[in-house]
Amino acid sequence: MAETIHLEVVTPKGAVISDDVDIVTAPGYGGEFGVLANHAAMLSTIKIGVMTYRKAEQERRIMVSGGFCEVSNNQITFLVESAEVGEKIDVDRAMRAKERAEKRLAAAATQKEKINQTRAEAALHRALARLRVAGRSE
Repeated sequence: MAETIHLEVVTPKGAVISDDVDIVTAPGYGGEFGVLANHAAMLSTIKIGVMTYRKAEQERRIMVSGGFCEVSNNQITFLVESAEVGEKIDVDRAMRAKERAEKRLAAAATQKEKINQTRAEAALHRALARLRVAGRSE
């Protein structure tokens, strides 16, 4: 049996995942990174994107929205603003959010609407990550 690492994903609303897994990959600001059992201690910032983990040949994906990750003592802990598993994502809502964000960015590009472009880009990234986790590559 392969060694595992303990995964914790925590949001302000509470724990989303607490499980022993084989591997975790996450979207860091320096690029995507992977963590196996007995990984060296590290800290990383987490950006909006898709975190994956594998346990017993089964891969799961989670949308994570900004935060931090710590690896220490064969445990990886994510403290993130939000985290959503695929089966709990409202695909229609994510599609509407994607469309709204795209419209806001297009309007900002033509100077017809003054918005916070950074907020619209973040909303678009969250919607796209939700759709990828839900199995809808848009």
